Amino acid sequence: MRAALLLAVLAFSLPAQRLDPVQWSALSSTADGQTVIQLTATAEEPWHLYSMTTPRPPIATTVKIEGVEDLEIFQPEPVRKFDPNFDVETETYEGKIIFFLKGSIPAGSKISVRYQACTDTQCLPPRKKEIEIAQGTVPEIPDSYIQVGKSSAGQAPATASGSAVPVDQPADEGLLQFLLIAFGLGIAAIFTPCVFPMIPITMSFFLGQSEGRSRSQQIFQAALFCLGIIVLFTLLGFTLTALLGASGVIQIASNPWVNSFIAIIFIALSLSMLGAFEITLPSGLLTKLNSASGSGSSIGTLLMGLTFSLTSFACVGPFVGTLLAASVTGDKLQPTLGMAAFASGLALPFFFLALFPSYLNRLPRSGGWLARVKVIMGFVVLAIALKYIANVDQVLQLEFVTRERFLASWIVLFSLPGLYLLGLLPMEGVKRDENLGIGRLLSGTAFLVFAVSLIPGMSGGKLGDLDAYVPLAKQSQGSESSSGLVWMKNDLPGALAKAQAEGKMVFVNFTGYACTNCHWMKANMFTRPEIREALSKFVLVELYTDGTDAESEKNQILQESKFQTVAIPFYAILDPEEKVVATFPRLTKSSDEYLEFLNQGTAGVQTATIGIRRNLF
Repeated sequence: MRAALLLAVLAFSLPAQRLDPVQWSALSSTADGQTVIQLTATAEEPWHLYSMTTPRPPIATTVKIEGVEDLEIFQPEPVRKFDPNFDVETETYEGKIIFFLKGSIPAGSKISVRYQACTDTQCLPPRKKEIEIAQGTVPEIPDSYIQVGKSSAGQAPATASGSAVPVDQPADEGLLQFLLIAFGLGIAAIFTPCVFPMIPITMSFFLGQSEGRSRSQQIFQAALFCLGIIVLFTLLGFTLTALLGASGVIQIASNPWVNSFIAIIFIALSLSMLGAFEITLPSGLLTKLNSASGSGSSIGTLLMGLTFSLTSFACVGPFVGTLLAASVTGDKLQPTLGMAAFASGLALPFFFLALFPSYLNRLPRSGGWLARVKVIMGFVVLAIALKYIANVDQVLQLEFVTRERFLASWIVLFSLPGLYLLGLLPMEGVKRDENLGIGRLLSGTAFLVFAVSLIPGMSGGKLGDLDAYVPLAKQSQGSESSSGLVWMKNDLPGALAKAQAEGKMVFVNFTGYACTNCHWMKANMFTRPEIREALSKFVLVELYTDGTDAESEKNQILQESKFQTVAIPFYAILDPEEKVVATFPRLTKSSDEYLEFLNQGTAGVQTATIGIRRNLF
């Protein structure tokens, strides 16, 4: 397949590395505070460049000026033709190509260009240059030129359709999916033993306050109550972000002290739910809040929402802890946004019932079913606590909570609620002589089926999405992983040297011991045949950034300084000179998307080899 041959990186040909068939220059003039730049590229025959809107592969031309907001970029009409190098339609330029840039550009700025030069039979590695700008006379931008978008400071330009040119920009779908999950967890928290019994109490408060008030005032009071819930939970996420910053928020997910604390809290909550003891907030605090909320004022309604949030926290704590732990692996605002979405889901039913209190009579009454939910949650929360204990074990590399022990514990912990629901484990909520209803039968069976499905994982079997939460099998340095690939660990210099000797590119996996998304990618994406084949053409190195050792700190500094991010997973393709060819900053479940990223490196190695052979013969 030719597309696997020609995304160029010349790994070991010194003459080819010196070859630079494209020369750049820039000329600018300023009028009325607006600077127009004529950026000229001259490609030697038979070389050509690719437009800013060409699909990948190959590498599209990108232009940016650091510190310049809303830079307008214009390109001439490209030549659209079938490219035999990549077996796709591409947009190319040959000879002298003139681009135009327009914006408020400070004196002394430099233009950063990234491009790839190819002929019909070979390609050079993607190059990045800083172009100095000279003063002169710039002609008007021709009407035939295409505006390919605006480029914010330090960012790549957008295509004519409005999407970013590079494929390695983070997508918004991950954040949207996260917020939907957070919202769903908020609705699910309604049915916990601490929250559900408070529905009648809360509704009686609204019914008592509704006398003598108009419909609009009732809506306003209901909204205030919900605002109290949203404010408290959102403040949790905002405080976490403000105290720790972007880097700290990301790294807290793997901090052994934080994970230990969360595990202890979850164990205490699970034991409380299983009946060992009862957790309550100080009565004095709740009494003061409740008395303040009974004043009938807007402030009282807001405080009622806060009182509800504090009272329910013993049961929704596991939801909140899990949500915060998941949010810190994304954008720095995710903890705040996640808590806002969670609180909105939790508050929405109360807002609805406050507007239509007649629906309260249709809700099921508290009883045995709620006691059963409490027991089941106790087992589930205990299983979640084990996940945080495993995080501590992996980060500290104690190797006590192995994959086999973890799965054995989960098999037992998820079997117990199944046996309980089937009446085989006598605990509160299920009487010995109580008939087994269809709901209990199906629910108990589901737990047992889930527990049994974990058994193959103890012998190395794949568990699908669950592999993200289960410790990976132990792998020694340089040994094959479950995908059959050989990885180097925390040794980028060694990987670069090996790549230089073997004429390969380096695939860098910035990963973490406790990173669930990293685990998922390694267990489910890297094992796919087409992805495994593409990765086998690289020198593979894993750089762990969430450990407590000096190597993890060094890897984190490298990632932040070179790529301006500490989020994981993060993937980069480097040439043997440590130049960045491509990056991919997130989890994806699309093989095509990830393979497109990998082909930017695998093709280049083969192209370099072809070029060397032609030079020799």
